[in-house]
Amino acid sequence: MFMIITAVSVGILALVLVYGVLTYNRLVGYRVECDNGWSQIDVQLKRRHDLIPNLVETVKGVMNFEKETLTKVMEARSKAMGAGSMDRRMKAEGEISGLLGRLMAVWENYPDLKSNQNARALQEELVTTENRIAYSRGHYNDVVSNFNTLVQQFPSNFVASIGKFSARQFFTVPEPERANPQVKF
Repeated sequence: MFMIITAVSVGILALVLVYGVLTYNRLVGYRVECDNGWSQIDVQLKRRHDLIPNLVETVKGVMNFEKETLTKVMEARSKAMGAGSMDRRMKAEGEISGLLGRLMAVWENYPDLKSNQNARALQEELVTTENRIAYSRGHYNDVVSNFNTLVQQFPSNFVASIGKFSARQFFTVPEPERANPQVKF
């Protein structure tokens, strides 16, 4: 009888150990995917940061009434580039997205820009980059969702706690930037 109890105990302990190792490895995998997802966003944000000065330079002579928006875009870019934490960076990047959306919406009011080949090419590059950023954010949020679920679900939350895994923050758009840009003709 003692041998049966010992064998069952060892079997249960082995199952718990195997579960712990497998869960730990899944958490590590998701953490790496989260880091990779953020890196993919970062690459696209760098591309956008490189395009913004060219955009501002191209449109500033034509869009006289939008100087305030152009200034805000450059300020937000500086804020994002100097952000120390991921939270601050996400907030600043969301601000840039909203400002660029507004800028692209009013772009249509300027026939000189619409007919300028360089401005159109730059606009296309920026739109393409924004689409890539949106895709990368979606992928990042999907991976973060999987990771956070594993970190918070029972019984994997015990392994996450022992391994010092904590939930990641989703990449969200700040509330003021959620509204559609208003274009007045």
